[in-house]
Amino acid sequence: MAVETMQLEVARTAARPVRESQFGLMWRRFKRHKLAVVSLWIVGAFYLVAILAEFLAPLDPSAYSARYTYAPPQGLHFFAQEEDGSWHVGPYVYGYKTEIDPVALRRTFVIDEEVRLPVRFFAPSEPYLLAGFIPLSVKLVGVENPRDPLYIMGADRLGRDLLSRLIHGTRISLSIGLAGVTLSLFFGIVIGGFAGYYGGWFDSAVMRVVEFIRSMPTIPLWLGLAAALPRDWSALQTYFAITLILSLIGWTELARVVRGRFLSLRTEDFVTAARLDGASDWRIVTRHMVPSFTSHIIAAATLAVPGMILAETALSFLGLGLQAPIVSWGTLLQDAQNIRTLASAPWLLAPGLCVVVVILSMNFFGDGLRDAADPHGR
Repeated sequence: MAVETMQLEVARTAARPVRESQFGLMWRRFKRHKLAVVSLWIVGAFYLVAILAEFLAPLDPSAYSARYTYAPPQGLHFFAQEEDGSWHVGPYVYGYKTEIDPVALRRTFVIDEEVRLPVRFFAPSEPYLLAGFIPLSVKLVGVENPRDPLYIMGADRLGRDLLSRLIHGTRISLSIGLAGVTLSLFFGIVIGGFAGYYGGWFDSAVMRVVEFIRSMPTIPLWLGLAAALPRDWSALQTYFAITLILSLIGWTELARVVRGRFLSLRTEDFVTAARLDGASDWRIVTRHMVPSFTSHIIAAATLAVPGMILAETALSFLGLGLQAPIVSWGTLLQDAQNIRTLASAPWLLAPGLCVVVVILSMNFFGDGLRDAADPHGR
């Protein structure tokens, strides 16, 4: 009897319909997109680097040394064979030796494999604040002798460590993408949402403004707005101004998407029921209509982040965006404008490689989210 009761309970449990939330269904579909999952890990790794920039950067990004101008990458090694045949295990970098280029008649640096400079993990450093509020006095890697050079990815024209500047530039470039998309998201949802909800002359006026902004050539518009910034502004003020400029330009596409969704949702039964129940227009929009397609908004926002990053990189590369002492991928690429410089220091193109990897990863991640958010997807 007990066995029959247990079998009946198991049968009822198996026949019971499985309820899954909208985000649960979206996540299950997203995991089928293998390339999007890998891209999610890559993007997450870059944002982790941005958060831990002070800890991961071996040196101060603004510290310079004229002695090591355009020093080549040393690379980080872990195994070396000694003269007696034994093996040395532990992190180290090779030292430098100088040679005279017989063609250009100038001094150049060459890796000296006969000199090994020991490197240690969790090396002590000058006190600093991690992420602006966590006091620390240790770095992930550092040389045992502070006087020894440590340029794992090489040095720039002022002898500054490219790896440290690249890590700190990751924080600026990626945070501008997030901040710009957040503002664009707010403008797009509010303006596009109410345009689709009310319709009529307000909808027509908003759409004409959107069409006017989208019809303007992007690069000249960026150049004009960026050139209008006062030159006596601080680096922080310029950072927020560039973010606001990118947001004021980037909200139009999302506004059109939200407006189209609201035009189709405003006649639905649940909207009519909320209106008859006495709910205000703001509550209907924010509590009923927007949550009904939150997944689409997330996917659209994810696809908009790469555009923001590219816009900041382009402005800073042209010298009209962020300026020194702010370090971003765009400002780092300014040193790569000279062909002669690139011929002797090709490692200066590393920020461009980071831009390519992040943009591709975010696009694949956004494609995966968009497919997962499609209610008709398999």
